[in-house]
Amino acid sequence: MDAVDRLFELVDQNFKEQKDFAAAIGVPPSRVSLWRKRKSASFQRCLPQIAEALGTTTEYVLTGNGPKQKRAVSESDTALPKGAEHIDLGTFHRIPILGRISAGLPLYAEQHIEGYTLTDLNGGAEYFALRVSGDSMNAARIQDGDILIVRRQEEVENGEVAVVMVGDEDATVKRFYATGDTVTLMPQSTNPEHHPQIYDATKTRIRVIGKVVKVEFTL
Repeated sequence: MDAVDRLFELVDQNFKEQKDFAAAIGVPPSRVSLWRKRKSASFQRCLPQIAEALGTTTEYVLTGNGPKQKRAVSESDTALPKGAEHIDLGTFHRIPILGRISAGLPLYAEQHIEGYTLTDLNGGAEYFALRVSGDSMNAARIQDGDILIVRRQEEVENGEVAVVMVGDEDATVKRFYATGDTVTLMPQSTNPEHHPQIYDATKTRIRVIGKVVKVEFTL
């Protein structure tokens, strides 16, 4: 029995329908179907939510060695060390993690959403998360696989790190500079193959999707 077998054994034990499990962990039902058919292993990115929904542990799902059922929490387990404070989860809200942003599809199209994360950023703005692909910003401590928290906005100041759509291509993450009709998207990379991308905005459509406001580093 592997991780997929263990996962769906628990899903079938705990949920009448697969779509109910999908709703419980905040992913589209079609993605759960891909997991069951072994066409995607992206469930590993949602393991904390999966373990919580199934009353199990991430170790059990992945290896089969951990406790199959999560131990009941006693009052002593929830006691905080002196000087510590409870985190009010009511201040957090869930935002989607996008694997990519492409032209021709809505920002939150099902094809884009890999999962969800929590943020305590508020202020009435709209946020989404974006998983980094590549090393074009690694000198700015933005590594391949990191999660960026992005505030949706159509304008940014020169020098700010932005998510930008270029023409009909996928969106890119770069430092944004605009002078007149010239837009420069500047990488910050230790890889010499990455060069500044310079565009004439009268000939190529450049659209700012949002400003990067936080980086969640991966290990």
